[in-house]
This record gives sequence, structure tokens and C-alpha cells, in this order.
Amino acid sequence: MNSKMLDEALASADVVRRQLDILEPRLMEVAERLRRSDPRVVLTVARGSSDHAASYFAYLTMQHAGVPVASLPMSVVTLHDSPMQVKGQPALAFSQSGQSPDLVGSLQKLRERGALSIALVNAQDSPLEQACEYTLPLSAGAELSVAATKSFIATLSASARLVAHWQRDAQLLQAGATLPDQLDQAARQDWSVAIEALRDCQRLMVIGRGTGFAIAQEAALKFKETSAIQAEAFSSAEVRHGPMALVDDHYPMLIFATRGAEQASLLTLAADMRERGARVLLAAPDDVAERDLTLTVADHPALDPILAIQSFYVMAASLAQARGMDPDQPRHLSKVTRTH
Repeated sequence: MNSKMLDEALASADVVRRQLDILEPRLMEVAERLRRSDPRVVLTVARGSSDHAASYFAYLTMQHAGVPVASLPMSVVTLHDSPMQVKGQPALAFSQSGQSPDLVGSLQKLRERGALSIALVNAQDSPLEQACEYTLPLSAGAELSVAATKSFIATLSASARLVAHWQRDAQLLQAGATLPDQLDQAARQDWSVAIEALRDCQRLMVIGRGTGFAIAQEAALKFKETSAIQAEAFSSAEVRHGPMALVDDHYPMLIFATRGAEQASLLTLAADMRERGARVLLAAPDDVAERDLTLTVADHPALDPILAIQSFYVMAASLAQARGMDPDQPRHLSKVTRTH
């Protein structure tokens, strides 16, 4: 019997198709506003899976627009009421529900101080939407599983198209148009070897770099949420600075080696960790012979992480059930988290 998590993950391709139909005019409007404002810095405000999506947006923005992006701690704004100098600078909030008081309060104060406030939010008519000047509705529809899947993928696809419109990147825009069919393909990848390897796992490292680091962060969170595995995400550039001391025989590591300038270092790390005895699960495109898990590739490398997390979600839902857990109802968690 399918879980809601699996059903919702499998709906991601249709979500992105719908998004392409209804969100484009708003994306173009916000992109034009970003070009006019010519920002010196961009702020992101988010928590949980939405913060991982914000990390993906940040990497794309810095790589394609050359504008620094900073993740803003909400307590600086809401608890300390710091006099943030943000006039004319974009502040983007990422959220599934748009209800958390600290998120809403942060955007209200940033807007009052002159920031260009933009909400990427799934729920309609949320307090966050009311707090911001612009809203980009993610159009994922209701999500019943506590573990976010289709809303996360919708946030990544909207983020990529926003950057593409902002930079007038025709290649990235065209690649986004073919993304739904590739999401369907990614959902069909056979990652059963990961289920067998991680069925009895208690701890795990998840490794990525660049835009792929955001996917490592999201995968680590899902391992915690749905399978109660103590999973931690690291950039491949940071593993050798200390976390590598944890690696012993059969230590499990999931490495996302998506295409791009970072891939070579990820493949080198995978080989090094195997020599040290780690149980490496290397997720890479089919031109990487030493892969354990196959990654579907998009028509633009910037979109590859979206396809990677789609394949992961399908596996993660089945892994949770193989471990005797309900991926739709993680312990101690609820769908809407309200923090102050």
C-alpha cells in the first residue's frame, strides 16, 4: 500500500506542469522588479525543508546573477528587533504553510524597513502572503503527509525559473519546460540497493556540494523524519575537516554527485571513503561507471538536483516502510510548525 508521502512525491511532475502554466506571469513580473532594483544582496528567510530550498535558490542566484545571498536568522528581526539596513534589497520567504509567526513577523518588519518582500508559499491566502508585496504561489496543492515532497520540488522549480527569468537565461528556461517529463523518469529510477543498504542503519552522512548540497540537506532531514536515522549533511569540501573522523568500516554515506564543477571532487571523495572502508552509496549520472544509484539528468545541469531529490523521495518512502515506520506520521511532528 502506497504512503501519502509516496503518492505526493509521484505527483511532482504534474505539479511542475501546472506551475509552468499558471505561475509564469508572476515570475516574469517579479524578475522584472528584481532587474529594476539591481540588488547588492538578497536575503532568504525559511526553516526546515523550505530553508533547503532557499539554499538551492542561493546557489543559483550567486552562480548566475553574481549577487551575494544571505540566510537571515529570524530571531535577529523578531526577538532582537535589529535595525536591519535592507531598503531596496529583496527578502524572499520560503514556506509550505505560510503560517509560522516568526516567518510572517520577519517579512512584515523587513517590508516596513523598505525591503522588496517576496513569498514563495504553497498554501493560499496565508498570513505570509498578506505580509509580502509579491507572492509566488507554488501550486503544489494540498500536502497531507507530514514529510514535504511535492511542495519542496515545486519550490525548487519556481526558484530556478525565477532566476532564469531574472537573468533572461533562455537555456535554463527551455530546460525547465522539459523538467516534468524528466521528473517522471527520475521517479522510476531503481534505488532499491539503498533500501537494502540502509534498512538497519542508525547513522549516516549525506554529502553534496554546490546546488547539490541543498539536496543533501533535504535528504538528511527526510532520513531523520521518516526513518529515525541520525543523518547529517555535509559539503564534500567540509568532510575532511573533522566529520571524517567518524568514518569506520561500513560507515554509510550517501553521496550526490550531480553534474557540474563540483562533481570531480565528489567522485574523488567517494573513492577515498571506499578505501577507508565506508559503505558508500554513490548517486551519479549513468556516465559514471562506479555509481551505485543512477541520477536522471535534466536539459540544464542546474536542474539536476531537482531530479535527484525526486528519486530520493521515492526510495525514502519505501525505506521508512521497510524499517516498520509510517512515513506520513513521523514521531513528535506535525504538518504546520509554528515558531516565535
